[in-house]
Amino acid sequence: MQEKSILITGASGEIGQALIESLSESTTDQLVSLDLSPLPESLEGQSTHIVGNILDKNLLTELAAEYRFQTIYHLAAMLSTTGEHKPLLAHQVNTGGTLDLLDIAAEQSQRYDQPVKFIFPSSIAAFGLPDLETKQKYFRIQEDQCTNPTTMYGCTKLYCEKVGSYFSEHYLQLNEEQPTRLDFRALRFPGLISAFTVPSGGTSDYGPEMIHAAAQGQPYACFVRPEVRIPFMVMPDAVRSLLLLAQAPAGNLSRRVYNVTSFSLSAQEFSEMVAEAFPEAEIYFAPDEKRQAIVDSWPADLDDSAAREDWGWEPQYDASRACQDYLLPNIRRRYS
Repeated sequence: MQEKSILITGASGEIGQALIESLSESTTDQLVSLDLSPLPESLEGQSTHIVGNILDKNLLTELAAEYRFQTIYHLAAMLSTTGEHKPLLAHQVNTGGTLDLLDIAAEQSQRYDQPVKFIFPSSIAAFGLPDLETKQKYFRIQEDQCTNPTTMYGCTKLYCEKVGSYFSEHYLQLNEEQPTRLDFRALRFPGLISAFTVPSGGTSDYGPEMIHAAAQGQPYACFVRPEVRIPFMVMPDAVRSLLLLAQAPAGNLSRRVYNVTSFSLSAQEFSEMVAEAFPEAEIYFAPDEKRQAIVDSWPADLDDSAAREDWGWEPQYDASRACQDYLLPNIRRRYS
């Protein structure tokens, strides 16, 4: 008999590890995790971990045969800057793996007559603003405005939102008369900031890169203009939002895709915050044309009122607390 389980893909990343820690304390369901990399020793015994590729259909089929998934947190993805250098691979990873998992979730939903929750972290990259005038006009943007992404990463995220919604609303497989469809739920994240993971070249990483460089006494050349502004969120709030959305009663949800955010800062404001904490910091601005264009196409802020109204979303970290209580002490400790 199949075990009732929760699947976490991309589990070796910071969000995946935090989900394993949280869920291992709050659920009796078997936790199954999948990633190209092993989990750290600190999580040993908390999850049945498989080192494997999300594009391995045979592996996914084997998992579906062994486990009955109640919830899937699909975190595995290739991010924006890397995706622009390898767009075909980004398309394969970000859409191919998602489609295969959606198919498994749909099949299990109908086989057991119980919707599988499919929690999908989408991105601010799903938006696409054509020029700075439009960015000023649509300063705090809603979910259905300006969804014309300009990167492969954004295109794949938007596409998977649409396909996940299709699987939830229209897809028929085993029982065409009274189908039980999967329960797809997506979050559009702003730029995510971590105190524990070194920035890896993401398009929104200029903020945390400033702090990491200053903490090491290294100069930093910011790759965007000082006035550019996008929304941000620290990792603890990102993890909380995924868990809150997964726990929300289906009847409370008015949509499949939700904006979530915490605070909005310009690159100049970020640099001033860093300079206050590290007076010797050397930060200057040297915009990279391609990366600047990507950030210019993203909104300055997100309207997350639907998430607040439907399932009680509220960030715990504003800009001040994110800096003083989370980022600075932990990054200082890292390099001390």
